[in-house]
Amino acid sequence: YGSHLSLKIYVYDENEIDGLKDLLYGRDGSISSNACLKGQWGSQVKIHRLLLESRFRTRKKEEADLFFVPAYVKCVRMLGGLNDKEINQTYVKVLSQMPYFRRSGGRDHIFVFPSGAGAHLFRSWATYINRSIILTPEGDRTDKKDSSAFNTWKDIIIPGNVDDGMTKTGATVFQPLPLSKRKYLANYLGRAQKKVGRLKLIELAKQYPDKLECPELQFSGPNKLGRVEYFQHLGNSKFCLAPRGESSWTLRFYESFFVECVPVILSDQVELPFQNVIDYTEISIKWPSTSIGPELLDYLASIPDEVIEQIIGRGRQVRCLWVYAPDSEPCSTMRALMWELQRKVRQFHQSAETFWLHNGSVVNRNLVEFAKWKPPMPLP
Repeated sequence: YGSHLSLKIYVYDENEIDGLKDLLYGRDGSISSNACLKGQWGSQVKIHRLLLESRFRTRKKEEADLFFVPAYVKCVRMLGGLNDKEINQTYVKVLSQMPYFRRSGGRDHIFVFPSGAGAHLFRSWATYINRSIILTPEGDRTDKKDSSAFNTWKDIIIPGNVDDGMTKTGATVFQPLPLSKRKYLANYLGRAQKKVGRLKLIELAKQYPDKLECPELQFSGPNKLGRVEYFQHLGNSKFCLAPRGESSWTLRFYESFFVECVPVILSDQVELPFQNVIDYTEISIKWPSTSIGPELLDYLASIPDEVIEQIIGRGRQVRCLWVYAPDSEPCSTMRALMWELQRKVRQFHQSAETFWLHNGSVVNRNLVEFAKWKPPMPLP
C-alpha cells in the first residue's frame, strides 16, 4: 500500500447517543455482542472492537479524520432484537444527534453492513447515508432492489468473517490435505436456496458424483455438519466452487484459502476486497455462471497439480488479509482497511447545510457557529 499511515478515527461511544445501544444490543438490550461475534456477520463486532484498541483511534472529535458508527444491526435483526421498521427509525434518531455527521453530510462517517443485504438493511440509507463510507462484503444487491448500495468511489469491500479456528496462527481446526489424497476434483458446500447456479451444481454432482461433491447442507438434525466436519469436506477437493446465493458475495471464497483449495468464483457481479493490492487472477479462477456444466469440470480436470499448488501457494501469501486481527499486525484485514480508509479521507468536507464566513467559522443556515449546533439536527 505504501510506507506511512496517518489517520485519526473517532469511535462513537454506545452511551454517547440515545438509540445507539439499540443498534448494538436490541430494543431491550438482550442481544450479547459475543452472540454476534460468531458466523458470517461477526465482522461488524470485530471491526468495532479492533478500532477501540487501535492506535489510529482518537477521543477528540475535533481532530478526527473519520468517525465510526458502531452497530450490530444484522445480528440484532436476525436474533429478534429489532425489526426492519425499528432499525430504520433508530438510525434516523441516532443520526439526528450527530453534529459532525450534519457538518459533512455524512461524508466522513463510516458504517458497517456485513451481509448480502448491504446498506439496504437500513431502508432509508439512500436518503441519509448515501455520502457516507460503507464497509460491506456486498458489492451488488440488484437482484431484489432497484439499485446497489455500493459505490466504487467511496465504499470499501471487506472480507467475510472466517471461523477463528481456521484463521489463527499455529494449529488450526483442520490441516490441509496433500492434493493426491483429496477425494474430489471440486465441491460446493451450501444450500440450494432456489438459486440457478447452485441448482445447476447440485444436478451436475448427481451426474458426476466421483468428481463433484454437493451435499445439501442441513442446519439442524442428525445430518448437520459440525464445524470441523464442514472444513474437512471443504478441504477434500482441489477446487472449491463459490456460486452466488441471495447476493453476489459468498463466505466460501474466503474459507477456501484456509483449507487450501483453489476458489472458483461462479458469481458474475461479485466485488472483491483490496483489489488495489491483490491480483485475483493469480490466486483464484472466475468462470461464467452461465457455463456451469460438464465443461467446467473438464476444464478444472485439465489443470495440472503443480499449477494448482502454485495458485494455492500464492493464496497462502495473501490470506492474512482475510484475518480480522489488530492493525498493528503487518498483514491483516484491519491494516488493509486503514490504508483503504486513508485513501477516502478528504481535506475538506461540506454538506448542503454547512456554510462558512470570512474568518473561517463554520455555521448552519441560521448562522449559528458549529460549536453551538444542538441536537436534534435537521435531516433531509
